[in-house]
Amino acid sequence: MKSKYTTETIEKARVLREKEGLSYTRIRRRTSIPQTTLKRWSNSQGWKSIPLLEPRISDPTDPKIQQLEELERKLQAARNDVTHLKMIHKTLQKKYDTLAEQVELVENVGLPILSPITKKKASGKTEATAFIVASDWHIEEEINPESVNMLNAYNMEIAEKRATKFFQAGLRLTEIIDRDVNITTIVLSLLGDFISGDIHEENRETANSLPMEAITRAQNYIVSGIQFLLNNSKYDLVIPCHVGNHTRTTKKVFIATEYGHSLEFLMYKNLELFFRGEKRVKFHITRAYHSYLPVYDMTIRFHHGHGMLYGGGIGGLYIPVNKAISQWNKARRADLDCFGHFHQVKDGGAFVSNGSLIGYNPYAIRIKADYEPPRQLFFVIDSKRGRTFTCPVIVEE
Repeated sequence: MKSKYTTETIEKARVLREKEGLSYTRIRRRTSIPQTTLKRWSNSQGWKSIPLLEPRISDPTDPKIQQLEELERKLQAARNDVTHLKMIHKTLQKKYDTLAEQVELVENVGLPILSPITKKKASGKTEATAFIVASDWHIEEEINPESVNMLNAYNMEIAEKRATKFFQAGLRLTEIIDRDVNITTIVLSLLGDFISGDIHEENRETANSLPMEAITRAQNYIVSGIQFLLNNSKYDLVIPCHVGNHTRTTKKVFIATEYGHSLEFLMYKNLELFFRGEKRVKFHITRAYHSYLPVYDMTIRFHHGHGMLYGGGIGGLYIPVNKAISQWNKARRADLDCFGHFHQVKDGGAFVSNGSLIGYNPYAIRIKADYEPPRQLFFVIDSKRGRTFTCPVIVEE
Protein backbone atom coordinates (compact mmCIF):
# COMPACT_ATOMS: atom_id res chain seq x y z
CA MET A 1 0.00 0.00 0.00
CA LYS A 2 1.44 3.39 -0.99
CA SER A 3 2.32 5.67 1.97
CA LYS A 4 0.57 9.00 2.14
CA TYR A 5 3.80 10.59 3.44
CA THR A 6 6.49 11.75 1.01
CA THR A 7 10.19 10.85 1.25
CA GLU A 8 10.92 14.44 2.27
CA THR A 9 8.45 14.23 5.17
CA ILE A 10 9.98 10.98 6.43
CA GLU A 11 13.50 12.42 6.10
CA LYS A 12 12.49 15.53 8.05
CA ALA A 13 11.16 13.36 10.88
CA ARG A 14 14.42 11.33 10.90
CA VAL A 15 16.55 14.48 11.16
CA LEU A 16 14.45 15.77 14.06
CA ARG A 17 14.96 12.45 15.81
CA GLU A 18 18.62 11.76 15.03
CA LYS A 19 20.16 15.23 14.67
CA GLU A 20 18.12 17.25 17.15
CA GLY A 21 17.27 14.44 19.51
CA LEU A 22 13.58 15.37 19.80
CA SER A 23 11.15 12.99 21.39
CA TYR A 24 8.35 11.36 19.41
CA THR A 25 5.87 13.67 21.14
CA ARG A 26 7.67 16.84 20.06
CA ILE A 27 8.18 15.54 16.53
CA ARG A 28 4.42 14.85 16.33
CA ARG A 29 3.70 18.43 17.40
CA ARG A 30 5.92 19.80 14.66
CA THR A 31 4.89 17.49 11.82
CA SER A 32 1.42 16.20 12.82
CA ILE A 33 2.69 12.67 12.20
CA PRO A 34 1.24 10.19 14.73
CA GLN A 35 3.71 8.80 17.28
CA THR A 36 2.90 5.22 16.29
CA THR A 37 3.97 6.01 12.74
CA LEU A 38 7.16 7.66 13.91
CA LYS A 39 8.03 4.68 16.09
CA ARG A 40 7.35 2.27 13.22
CA TRP A 41 9.70 4.24 10.94
CA SER A 42 12.36 4.41 13.67
CA ASN A 43 12.26 0.65 14.27
CA SER A 44 12.21 -0.29 10.60
CA GLN A 45 14.92 2.16 9.52
CA GLY A 46 17.09 2.01 12.68
CA TRP A 47 16.98 5.65 13.64
CA LYS A 48 19.45 6.66 16.35
CA SER A 49 18.83 9.55 18.66
CA ILE A 50 21.68 11.90 19.75
CA PRO A 51 23.47 10.29 22.68
CA LEU A 52 23.42 12.51 25.70
CA LEU A 53 26.29 12.54 28.09
CA GLU A 54 23.99 13.66 30.85
CA PRO A 55 20.29 13.79 31.28
CA ARG A 56 18.61 16.75 29.61
CA ILE A 57 16.45 18.38 32.19
CA SER A 58 14.24 21.18 30.94
CA ASP A 59 14.04 24.16 33.19
CA PRO A 60 10.49 25.53 32.97
CA THR A 61 11.79 28.95 33.99
CA ASP A 62 14.26 29.04 31.10
CA PRO A 63 13.09 31.85 28.73
CA LYS A 64 14.14 29.84 25.67
CA ILE A 65 12.12 26.84 26.83
CA GLN A 66 9.10 29.04 27.46
CA GLN A 67 9.51 30.73 24.10
CA LEU A 68 9.79 27.36 22.35
CA GLU A 69 6.69 26.01 24.05
CA GLU A 70 4.78 29.18 23.17
CA LEU A 71 5.81 28.80 19.53
CA GLU A 72 4.72 25.16 19.55
CA ARG A 73 1.32 26.16 20.95
CA LYS A 74 0.89 28.81 18.26
CA LEU A 75 1.94 26.32 15.61
CA GLN A 76 -0.65 23.80 16.78
CA ALA A 77 -3.32 26.50 16.94
CA ALA A 78 -2.45 27.53 13.39
CA ARG A 79 -2.73 23.91 12.23
CA ASN A 80 -6.16 23.68 13.88
CA ASP A 81 -7.22 26.90 12.15
CA VAL A 82 -6.06 25.53 8.81
CA THR A 83 -8.09 22.32 9.34
CA HIS A 84 -11.21 24.36 10.24
CA LEU A 85 -10.77 26.66 7.26
CA LYS A 86 -10.44 23.66 4.96
CA MET A 87 -13.79 22.36 6.22
CA ILE A 88 -15.42 25.76 5.67
CA HIS A 89 -13.91 25.94 2.20
CA LYS A 90 -15.27 22.51 1.35
CA THR A 91 -18.79 23.46 2.49
CA LEU A 92 -18.73 26.76 0.59
CA GLN A 93 -17.44 25.01 -2.50
CA LYS A 94 -20.42 22.64 -2.46
CA LYS A 95 -22.84 25.56 -2.15
CA TYR A 96 -21.07 27.38 -4.95
CA ASP A 97 -21.28 24.34 -7.22
CA THR A 98 -25.02 24.00 -6.51
CA LEU A 99 -25.68 27.67 -7.26
CA ALA A 100 -23.58 27.46 -10.39
CA GLU A 101 -25.71 24.55 -11.63
CA GLN A 102 -28.90 26.52 -10.94
CA VAL A 103 -27.57 29.57 -12.76
CA GLU A 104 -26.62 27.40 -15.71
CA LEU A 105 -30.10 25.87 -15.76
CA VAL A 106 -31.76 29.30 -15.77
CA GLU A 107 -29.46 30.47 -18.53
CA ASN A 108 -30.30 27.40 -20.60
CA VAL A 109 -34.05 27.86 -20.06
CA GLY A 110 -33.93 31.53 -20.95
CA LEU A 111 -36.57 34.20 -20.50
CA PRO A 112 -40.30 33.41 -20.95
CA ILE A 113 -41.45 33.56 -24.54
CA LEU A 114 -44.66 35.48 -25.18
CA SER A 115 -47.00 33.71 -27.57
CA PRO A 116 -49.75 36.18 -28.54
CA ILE A 117 -53.32 34.88 -28.22
CA THR A 118 -55.76 36.46 -30.61
CA LYS A 119 -59.45 36.87 -29.96
CA LYS A 120 -61.45 34.23 -31.78
CA LYS A 121 -64.47 35.39 -33.69
CA ALA A 122 -67.65 33.39 -33.33
CA SER A 123 -68.20 31.27 -36.41
CA GLY A 124 -71.90 30.80 -35.72
CA LYS A 125 -71.70 27.28 -37.09
CA THR A 126 -72.14 25.38 -33.82
CA GLU A 127 -75.73 24.82 -32.73
CA ALA A 128 -76.79 24.60 -29.08
CA THR A 129 -79.94 24.33 -26.99
CA ALA A 130 -80.56 26.27 -23.77
CA PHE A 131 -82.38 24.72 -20.79
CA ILE A 132 -84.19 26.86 -18.23
CA VAL A 133 -85.48 24.73 -15.35
CA ALA A 134 -88.42 25.80 -13.16
CA SER A 135 -89.63 23.90 -10.11
CA ASP A 136 -90.38 24.13 -6.40
CA TRP A 137 -91.84 27.63 -6.37
CA HIS A 138 -94.35 26.95 -3.51
CA ILE A 139 -95.84 30.35 -4.23
CA GLU A 140 -98.54 30.46 -1.51
CA GLU A 141 -96.28 29.36 1.35
CA GLU A 142 -95.26 32.19 3.65
CA ILE A 143 -91.87 32.34 5.38
CA ASN A 144 -91.61 34.63 8.38
CA PRO A 145 -88.02 35.94 8.46
CA GLU A 146 -87.84 35.31 12.22
CA SER A 147 -88.52 31.60 11.66
CA VAL A 148 -85.31 31.25 9.64
CA ASN A 149 -83.11 33.64 11.61
CA MET A 150 -83.64 36.42 9.05
CA LEU A 151 -82.07 34.35 6.25
CA ASN A 152 -85.14 34.52 4.01
CA ALA A 153 -88.61 35.97 3.60
CA TYR A 154 -91.36 34.76 1.27
CA ASN A 155 -94.95 35.47 0.36
CA MET A 156 -96.98 35.67 -2.85
CA GLU A 157 -95.77 39.17 -3.65
CA ILE A 158 -92.12 38.05 -3.35
CA ALA A 159 -92.95 34.89 -5.31
CA GLU A 160 -94.25 36.95 -8.24
CA LYS A 161 -91.11 39.14 -8.25
CA ARG A 162 -88.83 36.09 -8.20
CA ALA A 163 -90.84 34.37 -10.96
CA THR A 164 -90.50 37.49 -13.13
CA LYS A 165 -86.77 37.65 -12.39
CA PHE A 166 -86.47 33.96 -13.30
CA PHE A 167 -87.75 34.48 -16.85
CA GLN A 168 -85.74 37.67 -17.32
CA ALA A 169 -82.49 36.12 -16.11
CA GLY A 170 -83.07 32.90 -18.05
CA LEU A 171 -83.46 34.83 -21.29
CA ARG A 172 -80.44 36.98 -20.48
CA LEU A 173 -78.24 33.91 -19.96
CA THR A 174 -79.48 32.42 -23.24
CA GLU A 175 -78.63 35.60 -25.13
CA ILE A 176 -75.13 35.67 -23.63
CA ILE A 177 -74.41 32.12 -24.83
CA ASP A 178 -76.07 32.85 -28.17
CA ARG A 179 -73.28 35.31 -28.97
CA ASP A 180 -70.84 32.46 -29.63
CA VAL A 181 -73.14 29.61 -30.72
CA ASN A 182 -76.35 29.37 -32.66
CA ILE A 183 -79.27 28.80 -30.26
CA THR A 184 -82.67 28.28 -31.83
CA THR A 185 -84.55 26.52 -29.00
CA ILE A 186 -85.10 26.96 -25.29
CA VAL A 187 -86.24 23.93 -23.29
CA LEU A 188 -88.36 25.43 -20.51
CA SER A 189 -88.61 22.52 -18.06
CA LEU A 190 -91.60 22.74 -15.71
CA LEU A 191 -90.84 20.11 -13.07
CA GLY A 192 -93.53 20.56 -10.45
CA ASP A 193 -94.28 21.78 -6.92
CA PHE A 194 -95.25 25.26 -8.05
CA ILE A 195 -97.53 25.36 -5.02
CA SER A 196 -97.29 23.74 -1.57
CA GLY A 197 -100.88 22.49 -1.47
CA ASP A 198 -102.29 20.97 1.70
CA ILE A 199 -100.76 17.49 1.77
CA HIS A 200 -99.39 18.33 5.24
CA GLU A 201 -101.35 19.89 8.09
CA GLU A 202 -98.65 22.51 8.53
CA ASN A 203 -99.13 23.74 4.95
CA ARG A 204 -102.54 25.05 5.97
CA GLU A 205 -100.90 27.12 8.69
CA THR A 206 -98.35 28.76 6.40
CA ALA A 207 -100.43 29.11 3.21
CA ASN A 208 -101.56 32.54 2.00
CA SER A 209 -104.28 31.03 -0.18
CA LEU A 210 -106.18 27.83 -0.88
CA PRO A 211 -104.67 25.27 -3.30
CA MET A 212 -107.04 26.08 -6.19
CA GLU A 213 -106.36 29.79 -5.88
CA ALA A 214 -102.61 29.15 -5.60
CA ILE A 215 -102.46 26.93 -8.70
CA THR A 216 -104.37 29.59 -10.67
CA ARG A 217 -101.87 32.23 -9.61
CA ALA A 218 -98.91 29.94 -10.48
CA GLN A 219 -100.51 29.36 -13.88
CA ASN A 220 -100.68 33.11 -14.45
CA TYR A 221 -97.00 33.54 -13.54
CA ILE A 222 -95.98 30.84 -16.05
CA VAL A 223 -98.23 32.15 -18.83
CA SER A 224 -96.75 35.60 -18.36
CA GLY A 225 -93.23 34.19 -18.45
CA ILE A 226 -93.78 32.17 -21.63
CA GLN A 227 -95.33 35.18 -23.33
CA PHE A 228 -92.34 37.28 -22.24
CA LEU A 229 -89.94 34.81 -23.89
CA LEU A 230 -92.00 34.82 -27.10
CA ASN A 231 -92.26 38.62 -27.24
CA ASN A 232 -88.60 39.28 -26.51
CA SER A 233 -86.76 36.57 -28.41
CA LYS A 234 -86.67 34.54 -31.60
CA TYR A 235 -86.39 31.18 -29.84
CA ASP A 236 -88.72 28.20 -30.12
CA LEU A 237 -89.91 26.79 -26.80
CA VAL A 238 -90.07 23.10 -25.91
CA ILE A 239 -91.78 22.63 -22.55
CA PRO A 240 -91.54 19.27 -20.71
CA CYS A 241 -94.09 19.16 -17.87
CA HIS A 242 -94.00 17.04 -14.71
CA VAL A 243 -96.19 17.02 -11.63
CA GLY A 244 -94.64 17.31 -8.19
CA ASN A 245 -95.64 15.61 -4.97
CA HIS A 246 -97.15 18.72 -3.31
CA THR A 247 -99.99 19.30 -5.78
CA ARG A 248 -101.79 15.99 -5.32
CA THR A 249 -105.38 15.94 -4.10
CA THR A 250 -104.98 12.61 -2.29
CA LYS A 251 -103.45 11.97 1.11
CA LYS A 252 -101.03 9.41 -0.27
CA VAL A 253 -99.30 9.16 -3.64
CA PHE A 254 -101.13 7.00 -6.18
CA ILE A 255 -98.08 5.79 -8.09
CA ALA A 256 -99.75 4.61 -11.28
CA THR A 257 -102.25 7.48 -11.53
CA GLU A 258 -100.40 10.28 -9.77
CA TYR A 259 -100.92 12.71 -12.67
CA GLY A 260 -104.70 12.21 -12.49
CA HIS A 261 -104.83 13.53 -8.93
CA SER A 262 -102.52 16.51 -9.45
CA LEU A 263 -103.55 20.14 -9.82
CA GLU A 264 -100.41 20.71 -11.85
CA PHE A 265 -101.48 18.25 -14.55
CA LEU A 266 -104.62 20.35 -15.00
CA MET A 267 -102.52 23.53 -15.06
CA TYR A 268 -100.25 22.11 -17.77
CA LYS A 269 -103.24 21.18 -19.90
CA ASN A 270 -104.60 24.72 -19.52
CA LEU A 271 -101.23 26.15 -20.56
CA GLU A 272 -101.14 23.91 -23.61
CA LEU A 273 -104.65 25.04 -24.52
CA PHE A 274 -103.75 28.72 -24.02
CA PHE A 275 -100.80 28.51 -26.45
CA ARG A 276 -102.38 26.06 -28.90
CA GLY A 277 -102.14 28.56 -31.77
CA GLU A 278 -98.48 29.45 -31.13
CA LYS A 279 -96.24 27.55 -33.55
CA ARG A 280 -93.10 28.33 -31.56
CA VAL A 281 -94.40 26.53 -28.45
CA LYS A 282 -94.55 22.76 -28.00
CA PHE A 283 -95.64 21.08 -24.74
CA HIS A 284 -94.64 17.58 -23.59
CA ILE A 285 -97.08 16.66 -20.82
CA THR A 286 -96.35 13.19 -19.49
CA ARG A 287 -98.52 10.80 -17.53
CA ALA A 288 -95.45 8.80 -16.44
CA TYR A 289 -92.93 9.57 -13.74
CA HIS A 290 -90.22 10.00 -16.42
CA SER A 291 -90.16 11.75 -19.76
CA TYR A 292 -87.36 11.53 -22.32
CA LEU A 293 -86.23 14.27 -24.69
CA PRO A 294 -83.64 13.60 -27.44
CA VAL A 295 -81.33 16.58 -27.94
CA TYR A 296 -78.75 16.06 -30.72
CA ASP A 297 -77.01 12.78 -29.81
CA MET A 298 -78.01 12.95 -26.12
CA THR A 299 -81.13 11.81 -24.28
CA ILE A 300 -82.37 13.91 -21.36
CA ARG A 301 -84.56 12.29 -18.70
CA PHE A 302 -86.90 14.62 -16.78
CA HIS A 303 -88.76 13.97 -13.54
CA HIS A 304 -89.73 15.89 -10.42
CA GLY A 305 -87.30 13.99 -8.20
CA HIS A 306 -89.60 12.59 -5.49
CA GLY A 307 -89.04 9.08 -6.82
CA MET A 308 -85.61 9.08 -5.16
CA LEU A 309 -85.15 8.74 -1.41
CA TYR A 310 -82.59 10.89 0.38
CA GLY A 311 -82.24 10.72 4.15
CA GLY A 312 -79.65 13.44 4.64
CA GLY A 313 -76.58 11.18 4.44
CA ILE A 314 -73.09 12.63 4.52
CA GLY A 315 -72.60 11.89 0.82
CA GLY A 316 -75.41 14.27 -0.09
CA LEU A 317 -77.65 13.68 -3.09
CA TYR A 318 -74.95 12.03 -5.13
CA ILE A 319 -75.18 8.51 -3.70
CA PRO A 320 -78.99 7.95 -3.81
CA VAL A 321 -79.34 9.75 -7.16
CA ASN A 322 -76.59 7.76 -8.87
CA LYS A 323 -78.03 4.52 -7.51
CA ALA A 324 -81.44 5.43 -8.93
CA ILE A 325 -79.99 6.45 -12.29
CA SER A 326 -78.07 3.18 -12.52
CA GLN A 327 -81.29 1.20 -12.06
CA TRP A 328 -83.35 3.32 -14.45
CA ASN A 329 -80.68 3.06 -17.14
CA LYS A 330 -81.15 -0.70 -17.15
CA ALA A 331 -84.62 -0.16 -18.58
CA ARG A 332 -84.01 2.90 -20.75
CA ARG A 333 -80.72 4.72 -20.83
CA ALA A 334 -80.38 8.50 -20.56
CA ASP A 335 -77.28 10.65 -20.80
CA LEU A 336 -78.49 13.22 -18.29
CA ASP A 337 -81.17 13.31 -15.55
CA CYS A 338 -82.79 16.66 -14.78
CA PHE A 339 -85.01 17.01 -11.70
CA GLY A 340 -86.03 19.25 -8.80
CA HIS A 341 -87.66 18.41 -5.45
CA PHE A 342 -84.54 18.72 -3.26
CA HIS A 343 -84.24 22.52 -3.50
CA GLN A 344 -80.52 22.26 -4.32
CA VAL A 345 -78.69 23.30 -7.47
CA LYS A 346 -76.23 20.48 -8.08
CA ASP A 347 -74.16 19.33 -11.04
CA GLY A 348 -73.48 15.64 -10.59
CA GLY A 349 -72.09 14.93 -14.03
CA ALA A 350 -74.76 12.38 -14.93
CA PHE A 351 -77.46 14.60 -13.39
CA VAL A 352 -78.40 18.20 -12.66
CA SER A 353 -80.81 19.14 -9.88
CA ASN A 354 -82.78 22.33 -9.55
CA GLY A 355 -83.01 24.73 -6.64
CA SER A 356 -86.18 26.48 -5.49
CA LEU A 357 -87.93 29.83 -5.79
CA ILE A 358 -89.03 29.75 -2.15
CA GLY A 359 -85.53 29.33 -0.74
CA TYR A 360 -84.49 28.42 2.80
CA ASN A 361 -87.42 27.62 5.13
CA PRO A 362 -88.04 26.17 8.62
CA TYR A 363 -88.44 22.67 7.17
CA ALA A 364 -84.93 22.88 5.67
CA ILE A 365 -83.56 23.80 9.09
CA ARG A 366 -85.37 20.91 10.74
CA ILE A 367 -84.04 18.28 8.30
CA LYS A 368 -80.56 19.88 8.41
CA ALA A 369 -80.52 20.61 4.68
CA ASP A 370 -77.72 22.67 3.14
CA TYR A 371 -78.43 26.37 3.12
CA GLU A 372 -79.14 27.62 -0.38
CA PRO A 373 -80.55 30.97 -1.51
CA PRO A 374 -83.51 31.06 -3.91
CA ARG A 375 -82.33 30.07 -7.37
CA GLN A 376 -83.17 27.95 -10.38
CA LEU A 377 -81.07 26.14 -12.99
CA PHE A 378 -79.71 26.97 -16.44
CA PHE A 379 -77.57 24.80 -18.71
CA VAL A 380 -76.60 24.45 -22.36
CA ILE A 381 -76.12 21.42 -24.60
CA ASP A 382 -73.89 21.94 -27.62
CA SER A 383 -74.49 19.86 -30.74
CA LYS A 384 -70.78 18.92 -30.94
CA ARG A 385 -69.49 19.16 -27.38
CA GLY A 386 -72.40 18.01 -25.22
CA ARG A 387 -73.25 19.89 -22.02
CA THR A 388 -70.90 22.86 -21.94
CA PHE A 389 -72.37 25.38 -19.50
CA THR A 390 -74.25 25.00 -16.22
CA CYS A 391 -75.07 27.76 -13.75
CA PRO A 392 -77.74 28.92 -11.29
CA VAL A 393 -80.43 31.42 -12.30
CA ILE A 394 -80.38 34.16 -9.67
CA VAL A 395 -83.94 35.18 -8.79
CA GLU A 396 -83.29 37.87 -6.19
CA GLU A 397 -82.27 41.48 -6.78
